[in-house]
Formats: sequence, structure tokens, C-alpha cells
Amino acid sequence: MEVHKVVAPPHRSTAAKLKTRLKETFFPDDPLRQFRGQPNRTKLIRAAQYIFPILQWCPEYSFRLLKSDVVSGLTIASLAIPQGISYAKLANLPPIVGLYSSFVPPLVYAVLGSSRDLAVGPVSIASLILGSMLRQQVSPVDNPLLFLQLAFSSTFFAGLFQASLGILRLGFIIDFLSKATLIGFMAGAAIIVSLQQLKALLGITHFTKQMSVVPVLSSVFHHTNEWSWQTIVMGVCFLLFLLATRHLSMKKPKLFWVSAGAPLLSVIVSTLLVFVFRADRHGISVIGKLQEGLNPPSWNMLQFHGSHLGLVAKTGLITGIVSLTEGIAVGRTFAALKNYHVDGNKEMIAIGLMNVVGSATSCYVTTGAFSRSAVNNNAGCKTAVSNIVMSVTVMVTLLFLMPLFEYTPNVVLGAIIVTAVIGLIDLPAARRIWRIDKFDFLVMLCAFFGVIFLSVQQGLAIAVGLSLFKLLMQVTRPKTVIMGNIPGTEVYRNLHHYKEAQRIPGVLVLSIESAVNFANSNYLTERTSRWIEECEEEEAQEKHSSLQFLILEMSAVSGVDTNGVSFFKELKKTTAKKNIELVFVNPLSEVIEKLQRADEEEEFMRPEFLFLTVAEAVASLSLKGPSLNNV
Repeated sequence: MEVHKVVAPPHRSTAAKLKTRLKETFFPDDPLRQFRGQPNRTKLIRAAQYIFPILQWCPEYSFRLLKSDVVSGLTIASLAIPQGISYAKLANLPPIVGLYSSFVPPLVYAVLGSSRDLAVGPVSIASLILGSMLRQQVSPVDNPLLFLQLAFSSTFFAGLFQASLGILRLGFIIDFLSKATLIGFMAGAAIIVSLQQLKALLGITHFTKQMSVVPVLSSVFHHTNEWSWQTIVMGVCFLLFLLATRHLSMKKPKLFWVSAGAPLLSVIVSTLLVFVFRADRHGISVIGKLQEGLNPPSWNMLQFHGSHLGLVAKTGLITGIVSLTEGIAVGRTFAALKNYHVDGNKEMIAIGLMNVVGSATSCYVTTGAFSRSAVNNNAGCKTAVSNIVMSVTVMVTLLFLMPLFEYTPNVVLGAIIVTAVIGLIDLPAARRIWRIDKFDFLVMLCAFFGVIFLSVQQGLAIAVGLSLFKLLMQVTRPKTVIMGNIPGTEVYRNLHHYKEAQRIPGVLVLSIESAVNFANSNYLTERTSRWIEECEEEEAQEKHSSLQFLILEMSAVSGVDTNGVSFFKELKKTTAKKNIELVFVNPLSEVIEKLQRADEEEEFMRPEFLFLTVAEAVASLSLKGPSLNNV
């Protein structure tokens, strides 16, 4: 067999290596490649298009696209108006703030966002987290003005954090929220949100301020004397109607407009019923009079000092991460369906600036909601103009239609929220996780039960902690497998995977499937020693000659640090004491460079023990070892 020589990589300066590493870490998409070799005018135009994605599609916009966007914009507006009011109440904010948050942020996103399908506005999970975290220190009933100031301040910090991640190219931080974590967290939050609506659905006036399932159910059954049969009847009727329309639209996607228009229709019908029969005088609570007019400025309400600064910063950080993760996931989902690209870093900047501007215009945390975005996509939206149409519709509502909501019953808003969050419980995804990875399923369950029995923040923290623990285990306990030859071939594979693979007498072939660094070098030392001892015992039992060669297959060793280098040097000393030669197969360029620098006396990086493949190594070593002559 021809043996190919392993050569050292071309010399590169430290600055060049650092530049490559930073580029791959922070600029894996290489955003500057579109400017190379272009005239200055083209560079200027592309820079403007990169910063403001609206300039990419606006010059080619047509009346045909406008018709589709108007239809989809009006459709999502019919959903956004009742949801905006409902989610604001979920966050313990005045209902009008939900409409404010459906007016300004969509306009900002239409200019800066790169997704064509993302429908922007308040979402249930962020509303729940914001309201529950702020309510721990400030009562929205006893001190509503301070609570509102803290909500706007938290929104500012959320936006600042989101935009900073995009500008500094640190989007990989949100990847620590794994899919299993999100599925469990969303399902648990959906249960908590639904249980919170029992206050409105049953007409209870004295309700617990806690969020976990036990206090909520305890509060419900300890106040049975406050249950209102009129409220229950109305709530059940409209909840069944909303669930039926949702089921119909899921079965027949072409009828998406049925579930999209059902919440607004429910608001209109229930408001008329309350007004005509004066049901507000018979136990059915209503939202009351809402302020007319567009968003008032709120920058003077932002608090950057005082005893609540830590609270708003923490609330902004958590709501920012959760809403950003949801928005980017939704945008990428629909981009994949329509075969176009969504830039994650630009999305972070767009969503972040949207919330920063929103915090100064009486809005709270907003992002792209899956339910509204799904309706937007099904309605045939073509560009972000659908967000502009929705925003204009909300503006008209704020200016002229607010008196019509005075008699809207709270029970219908509760039914709308329950119908919206049911879609967050993804049982098919949970079953898939169970089939694929049991540990991920455990993480999902921890997130779910942590949210419903402890709190939203603690459930999320437990799930993220378990995910990080799994990641640390993979880093600190990398896989090492013993390899054997597939008879009749030059292929070497895992002995425990391929039963036909055969070990070569006198040779131990190990594959290290991880970078070797300070976190795992001690483990690898112990595990490799045990492999050698087990192999020597096996050789003795089978009465073969003693172990002569340890071959390390290093294709998967992506890098080493000083601890990794020490591991290889100590391994060389250990094998030398046992009269075993250490052989390296296919070390990568970074590994070769560092090992050669450390091998000043050429103890373990000798050319005769460096090979490109295991087959070449065995073939070459068979000339040196008497027990390998028959290989």
C-alpha cells in the first residue's frame, strides 16, 4: 500500500490565525462579501439595503403585491386588536397599552426586519413573564403608575439587550435555549396562562397573585362563592366557538380566515350582548372606558435609577431572551417554507430597536407571534407591508373606535387568550423528542413542571441549567471508541457498532471524538490507560504477542490547548514504559502545529509514526511488528 506523508500546514502568523478565528466566531455569514470588488456607488446602495431591508424589495414593489399585503394586513389586524387588549391584561397593564404595542412596533419592524411573514405585536409568554416578575415587588392595583413605568423601563432594557446581541454578533447566546427547553417551557407557560384566565372565565374578584398551579387552583376553589353563572355561561359559549373555529382552520388551512376573524367577531358579539342586556349590571365585568388617541410619549417614564433598577434590568433580560428566541424561530420557520433567508443578527437588531422605540411610545415588549404570523402567511402576505397595513388599521381603531370597546366583557378576552396559547402545547414534538433523545425529554419535562409548579423564571432556569450540564458532560466526557478492520476492506470502524469489524492483534486503534483541552484531558488520560490495560489483558488471554502499537485516529480532534498537549506528552511516556509505540493518524493542522512546537526533542511527532489513514498506518507498521506480518 502506498503511504502518504503527513505534512505540516503552511505557516501563518498569529494575527492571521486570530483574524480567521474571530471571523468564524462573529461573522460566519461573511456579510462583507457582497461589497468586494464593487464600485463605491454600489457599495453605498448595498450598505443602505443591509441596514434597511425595506430598500431591497421596495423598488420592485407592485400593485399585485399590495393587494395581497392589504388582505393579509387586514386579516392579522382582526386578530391583533383583540389579542393586544387581552395580552395587555395578562401583563397587568391597561388594555390600551396592548393596542399601542400593535401600532408603533410593526412600523419599525417593517423598515428594519428581514422576514416577510413575521407579524409583530404583544405575545402571551412575554406578557406573562413581564407581569409576573414586576408584580413580585410592585402591585399593579395599588401603584398602577409605577408598575407602568417599570413595564416601559423593562421593555427598554429588553430592546437594548436584543439590539446589542445583533450589533455585537452574539446571537449564539440564545442558542442555549434548546428546542427541548423551549417546547417544555412554552407548554408549561401555556398551562399557567390558561389557569390565570380562570379569574375572568369564572368571574372571580379575589384571585391569587401567585402564578404556579397549586396556589391558582387553591384560589379558584376557595372562592366558589364568587363564581358567576352568567360569566361562566358566556365564557364557555365563546370558548367553544373559538376552539371550534381553530380546529376548522387546522383541518382546512384554506379557511384560515375563520379562526383569524373569530376573536374580533367574539369581541363584537359579546360587546353587543353586554350593551343590549346591560349584563355588566348582572355580574359580568367589562374592560371599561379606553383612552382615545395615538400613543403618548413615555420616554419621561423610563427609570434608570432607584431601588427598582435591578428588577427592570432582570425582567428586561429574561423577556428579551424569550421574546427574541420566539421571534427568530418563527421568522426562520416561515422563511424555510418560502425558501428565502432571514438574517438572525439583523432580526435581533430590528426586534431590539423596535422595543427601544416602543418603550418611548407607551409600548411594552413585542416580538413576532407564531399565531399571527401563521395567519399572515396563510393570508398570502408577500412583504412586510402587511405589518404596515395592520398598524394603520390599529391606528384607525385608536383614533375613532375606542368607545366601542367600553362594554367588552373580560370573560371573552380570557377565552381569546386560552384559545391562542393552546397552540403552544406541542405534543407531537414532545413525542419526537422522547423517541430521539431521552435526556432532552427529561430537560423538557423539567422546564414544563418547573414552570407550572415553581415559577416561569425558575422553570426556565432549571431547564437551561440541565441543558448546560448536558453540554458540559459532552465536553468533559468525550467519546473514545476502539476501532477494528472491516474484513476485505481498508476501512476501520467502531468495534461495538460494526459486529463484523475485527481488532488487529498487537495494535490498539482508538478514535478520540472531541477537542482535547483542560476540561477533558484528565478523563482522557484515565480512559486511555484503561483501554490499554483491557487490550493487554485480552492479548494475554488469547495468547497473542503483547501490545506493540497504540494508534490514535484524530480526525475528530478539532483542537488542543496546553493541557491537551500535556496529555499527548504524558501518553507518550506511559506507552514508552510499556514498550508501546504511539502513532498519530490524520491530526488536523492546528493540532499538528501545537504538537510540533511542544515536541522540541522530536519524541512523539516523528514522521515514521504519522499517517493519513489507519489502513496506511497498519500496513506500514506491519513491517516493523512481528505480530502484524499476517495483517
